[in-house]
Amino acid sequence: MPEHDILRRFIFEKLPVQGRCVHLDASWRAVLERQDYPAPVRTLLGEAMAAVALLSATLKYDGVITLQIQGNGPVPLLVVQCTSRFNLRGLAHWRDESLPSGLKALLGDGRLVITIEPAGQGERYQGIVPLEGGTLAECLEGYFQRSEQLPTRLWLTAGDDSAAGLLLQVMPHRERDPEAWRHVTLLADTVTGDELSGLSTEQLLHRLYHEEDLRLFEAAPVSFRCQCSRERIEATLRGLGAEEVTGILKEQGKVHVDCEFCGRGYDFDAVDVQTLFVPDAQSAHSGARH
Repeated sequence: MPEHDILRRFIFEKLPVQGRCVHLDASWRAVLERQDYPAPVRTLLGEAMAAVALLSATLKYDGVITLQIQGNGPVPLLVVQCTSRFNLRGLAHWRDESLPSGLKALLGDGRLVITIEPAGQGERYQGIVPLEGGTLAECLEGYFQRSEQLPTRLWLTAGDDSAAGLLLQVMPHRERDPEAWRHVTLLADTVTGDELSGLSTEQLLHRLYHEEDLRLFEAAPVSFRCQCSRERIEATLRGLGAEEVTGILKEQGKVHVDCEFCGRGYDFDAVDVQTLFVPDAQSAHSGARH
């Protein structure tokens, strides 16, 4: 039976290799319900959602991992975030309705940025690499090679109803075995998109590695959930500055902001705007008006 909105970790007992498999269904459809993406953008965004869910399993503390792709092609921006609790959200911008296929044609020249932000006061980490590779999986593999020096492979797929991914990675702090790594990745290269999305993790691992000794861990649920809040929108408006926000207020009678991730709207009237830029009142102003 296929799995729905879960991530599972596994390790090879006798090889220095670990892996993760993710299946997104309702969490992926929740993103599609908020925006009618053209097919090439939908595929790329779904692959990115699966990839970031896989990457978030590396977080050792509460926090958020963000994948951002910026390019000069028809798709200039793609952003996906996942928390350490596997709460996902994502969006993409595109310029034309008639879009080419293929990563390079969609994104053009650009860069891939991965940011890890601890929930507390820990240090923020950001890695930036050029977009190199014919697929998103290849770009991410290049990121790990450049930034982490940790051999990593990904297999990603996305359709209208589901997205899925498989990640294999050499285990850190273990003696590397190039032949073992070649063996497990060559077998994984035989997997099809239908198998990746349609088989459960247990079925997929049996299909690929039935001769290996594997340990499969309990499933972790994955869900769509936006982290937007009125407080975060207030911080964004303060960043724009009093002059610009006041100008919007005079022109439109209010300041309205929609969250691009979930579509939730936030309204600010004249009193709200005035309060935003009064330092002593900022901490006290935390209303829930929408």
